[in-house]
Amino acid sequence: MKVEFRLASINDVEGIITLCNECFSENTSLEYALKSFKETENDPNQIYLVGLMDGQIIAHAKLTIIPTMYEEMNTYAILNHVCVKNEYRRHKIGTKLLDECYKICQERDCVCLELWSKNFRTAAHACYKNYGFDVMDAKFFTKEVKKNENK
Repeated sequence: MKVEFRLASINDVEGIITLCNECFSENTSLEYALKSFKETENDPNQIYLVGLMDGQIIAHAKLTIIPTMYEEMNTYAILNHVCVKNEYRRHKIGTKLLDECYKICQERDCVCLELWSKNFRTAAHACYKNYGFDVMDAKFFTKEVKKNENK
């Protein structure tokens, strides 16, 4: 299967959101996604990749490059919303998408590429392990940040 990978544009947002809503059982609105994309589209550290087949978005990944002042951490990348449309899975498209992300990390001198994945995505976990990702001995913590009512 021949897939074209490229950086996403504003014209891709609807396809990205449709795919991610489907793959992750999310409910992101197009309005919210367009607003968010526009706010970061000129930030070279916020990278949205799409994979296209016959002009249709069938794969997507969001890559965030994080430069730090810490020598050991240096510059690293976090990958999220990695997905391939269900009917195109099992054709190494996810691996090719990871290859594209990895190349960007090399070009940007990242010391590592990290990702987190929800527990129910067991097929994706197998892909990540086969690609060479290691499961870290860590927990992923989250805390909701409530809006300041005094604003």
